[in-house]
Amino acid sequence: MNSLDLLLALCFRNIFRNRLRSFLTALGIIIGVGSVITMVAIGTGAQKEIEERITAMGTNLIQIMPRRLLMRPGQEAIGFSRPNRLTQTDAAKLKAEASYTQAFSGISQRSFTVSGGRGSWSVTVMGVEPDYLTIRNWNLMEGICFDAEDLRARNRVAVLGLTTATNLCGSALEALGQRIRIGSNQFTVIGVLEKKGAGGNGNDQDDVIMAPLDTVLTRLSNTRNISMIVMKVFSQEYMEAAQKEADLILRELHRLSGTDRADFEIINQADMIDMASETSRSLTTLLAAIAGVSLVVGGIGIMNIMLVSVTERTREIGIRMAVGARKQDILVQFLLESIMLSLLGGLMGISLAVLVSSILRALQIPTVINPLVVAAAALVAALEGVVFGYYPAQKASGLYPIEALRYE
Repeated sequence: MNSLDLLLALCFRNIFRNRLRSFLTALGIIIGVGSVITMVAIGTGAQKEIEERITAMGTNLIQIMPRRLLMRPGQEAIGFSRPNRLTQTDAAKLKAEASYTQAFSGISQRSFTVSGGRGSWSVTVMGVEPDYLTIRNWNLMEGICFDAEDLRARNRVAVLGLTTATNLCGSALEALGQRIRIGSNQFTVIGVLEKKGAGGNGNDQDDVIMAPLDTVLTRLSNTRNISMIVMKVFSQEYMEAAQKEADLILRELHRLSGTDRADFEIINQADMIDMASETSRSLTTLLAAIAGVSLVVGGIGIMNIMLVSVTERTREIGIRMAVGARKQDILVQFLLESIMLSLLGGLMGISLAVLVSSILRALQIPTVINPLVVAAAALVAALEGVVFGYYPAQKASGLYPIEALRYE
């Protein structure tokens, strides 16, 4: 047996001779490594889910909204001489002149108390154009969607989300053909959408009613202003060109020069994903940093116990030196013990993180364990063994053999 094998054997013997103390010593590392990996896994899972939800809203999507006014208490809006709004005129001009658009829809959105056969329910009513379902990649479970003729004639027809259909009518099949009351107007249900689940903001996408845009504007809202314009571009490569084209068209209509601040905002799908991802990454980094504090605490715990171990084993150190062990051998022995404790704590922490992540996934909480984060956590644990174990090891190797042998 060479000297390294002997040192490793001594390390494992001393660690497993006091199993409970070794476990409690490594507990800080276990919790720290487990917490960091779990927090990053939760953040990565949340980021992935948000990106998937935004992508599910529709591909190659551009959204145009009125720019929010900057207000100060007791003052008028800053930067614009008139209220910011989008109108049907804006939508019509974009639809007529935008050359990169595959599908187009204006949107008017507002909550109403809606009455049906099963009672009343507060629902988001969306006035949209027939292309909206194509833009959002939504399909019908039952019935049909309204068409351009319904839009032109301002017909009172509606397509319900599955949640709304269930709440108001009992089921998707029962909802078809039924009449529901929105405000003072009766609408006929002609279709029910397939289940979509939660949206990018966490709201239930199935708790919605869609009706022809012109019908909602004239019969329910009594306005020409719309909430948003959405456009589906032919392909990803045309996104930037389509965004610039829409900006030029609206600037011309709103009589804004190239240097004037626009009274509208244009956001493409990539921007939405980037904003959501950046927010998620910042939150994940913060959570990981907070969890990482326990790693430092665990390292301090290892140094404390190793110092106690040096004191307890002073006579053993003296005997080893008396029979020929060098200072370097003593240093390496105690340093190896510290590293092994940290590594064992790191491995147990990784196992704990995998277990917790599995439980969270079973509870429908998305988690994604990154192998690079696992490797980094194991490396940090080993480095902590070196950093926090060096001083106790140095102290052990610096003992004088005669004084160590006399130690009681």
